[in-house]
Amino acid sequence: MQNFPSVLLQRAVQEMSRLPGIGERSALRLVLHMLRMDAARIDALAESLTQLVHDVHYCSKCHNISDTEVCSICSDRRRDASTVCVVENVQDVMAIEHTQQYNGLYHVLGGVISPMDGIGPSNLQIQSLVDRVQAGGVDEVILALSPTMEGDTTNYYIYRKLQSAQVRITVIARGVAQNDELQYTDEVTLGRALAGRIPFNV
Repeated sequence: MQNFPSVLLQRAVQEMSRLPGIGERSALRLVLHMLRMDAARIDALAESLTQLVHDVHYCSKCHNISDTEVCSICSDRRRDASTVCVVENVQDVMAIEHTQQYNGLYHVLGGVISPMDGIGPSNLQIQSLVDRVQAGGVDEVILALSPTMEGDTTNYYIYRKLQSAQVRITVIARGVAQNDELQYTDEVTLGRALAGRIPFNV
């Protein structure tokens, strides 16, 4: 633990170090950098973070982060509403969109089933996916979860929940290496995996 010359500095470093991947030394470097910045820029940063926390929405259809009740993807009539791509988080939506290989809609689960972390199906947006499919209009559900043990477990659970529905269930091709996080996969590999999706088999 470092000796801080200021209680205000110590508090700022402690709060900054709560962020994932930010240790105390990195937090101190960031805080000292911000002290050298123009006060107006810091005020703008603080205001944007406060507004983000208090005013951000989650799309009522797909659970993506949005500025409105329905996100821009779900409200875009040019998208193929008959295809729903199931992803773990918002970063995965951004990664797939960056490939420009997909024109359907999404469903963000908010995580994957992980008993070790205390995350079960009821903690995720799985039932809302089932309700969405059962409501009609969906012809294909693409399971685009990271190829990890937790991702595969979640794929299988969703497959079982949708097995009786009249819907095609596919999974992205394994061009994505086993145990790789989807959001860190390069756009070419991810685009090819999405385009080369195959029927889900248990």
